[in-house]
Amino acid sequence: MPSMVIVNADDFGLDHKVNAVIVQAFHAGLISSATLMANMPAFEAACALAHQASLAGRIGLHFNLTYGRPLSQAIAAQARLCNAQGEFDLGLRQRTLRLSTAERQAITEELEAQWARCVDHGVQPSHLDSHQHVHNIWPVGAIVAGFARRQGVPIRLARNVGANIGPLKRVFKTLLNQHLKRLCGTCVDHVCTPLDLQHGLAPADGVLELVAHPSALGHDDFGDAYLAPGVSLRQLLDERLCGVPRIGYGALAER
Repeated sequence: MPSMVIVNADDFGLDHKVNAVIVQAFHAGLISSATLMANMPAFEAACALAHQASLAGRIGLHFNLTYGRPLSQAIAAQARLCNAQGEFDLGLRQRTLRLSTAERQAITEELEAQWARCVDHGVQPSHLDSHQHVHNIWPVGAIVAGFARRQGVPIRLARNVGANIGPLKRVFKTLLNQHLKRLCGTCVDHVCTPLDLQHGLAPADGVLELVAHPSALGHDDFGDAYLAPGVSLRQLLDERLCGVPRIGYGALAER
């Protein structure tokens, strides 16, 4: 059984429906952390909600390179990162091991812009992860981890708990996570999804992050995008992680 768990809801700010579910999940004590998309339509509304007592200090940045329009200018000229309309259209793949100087600079500027927009709206991010796991691309991960270290915040590791992680992918994830830890310095020990938890794969020790995308099932009950329709995330957490304290990433950074 892990010693502590961070239940993090991704995609805060994506739209008003997602915002409402995430706030309800915080109030219900289901989740302990969330990450904010700085370039999405409901971002400003999410920032206003983030000042509520149950959310304060528990909101990170969900760095986005794959959806919508960027906040910075240089990245729009990079064909592997944006399409002809100037919208994100990531042409990189997980096996990509090299970025051009211009691509690295453009990604750095976009990361800085998304972070700054959170701060300008009164939200100091507590940690960093990324939409569709783009920081699992090795050179993107190096940029994000280095930036996280400069900001003094933790970064999400690549998912390392799960039965469907093949031998080659597990080797890659192990090396990537070692790289991210070395560059950033502060991370959890394990990362999994609710589906991994449902399969009985909770780690035996350490700090776990559960990556969640909650949905409303009923009064104070929630499903999750990783689970079959109607399956209760609350019930799953009660069964698999009974008694494990839920913390935010801010508490992890203080340890």
